[in-house]
Amino acid sequence: MPTLPWPLPEQWLAPFLLGAQILLILGVAFVLQRVVTRFLTRLGERYPLPQELLVPLRGGLRWLIMGSAFIFVLERLGVSATILWTALSGFVAVAAVAFFAIWSVLSNLLCAVLIFTVGPFRIGDVVELVDTTDKPGIKGRVIAINLLFTTLIEPAEVGGALVQVPNSQFFQKSVRRWRGTDGTPPERTGPPV
Repeated sequence: MPTLPWPLPEQWLAPFLLGAQILLILGVAFVLQRVVTRFLTRLGERYPLPQELLVPLRGGLRWLIMGSAFIFVLERLGVSATILWTALSGFVAVAAVAFFAIWSVLSNLLCAVLIFTVGPFRIGDVVELVDTTDKPGIKGRVIAINLLFTTLIEPAEVGGALVQVPNSQFFQKSVRRWRGTDGTPPERTGPPV
């Protein structure tokens, strides 16, 4: 074995080996992630699997592999795995409770985005939320749409009150809509469509 012209001190060797171990962990994780991605791509080509299934599966496995590599790296740096898992499980529990607490707000925000983009109705239309086809529901002219509520004004014969309907209700119930009219169905001329 050749000798080096200078002695390699112990304090240089330990960080060098630690860095090599970390690079090895990251390299194995990268190669494993590429192999799994290639396997799933070939599996999708061989069998008629929809992309809607393969894309999230690839992403989930990529996050699992890289997350595991990150935990192994932290463990090599001296962080206890028990502490990591305790912190991670505590964070997930708090996030789940917070997500559950604001679910209705998030649902209404998402439905507002869908109302603005898809346009099932617009300001000036008369809409009616229907629970069942034989029972009348909330009916009124749309006067405002914001991120949480759609504001309707009821017809004068019912009282003309303002009604704020959560946006998510428009996607959970059937909706009757009349474009820019007083809420009476238009006269049909010709065969039904």
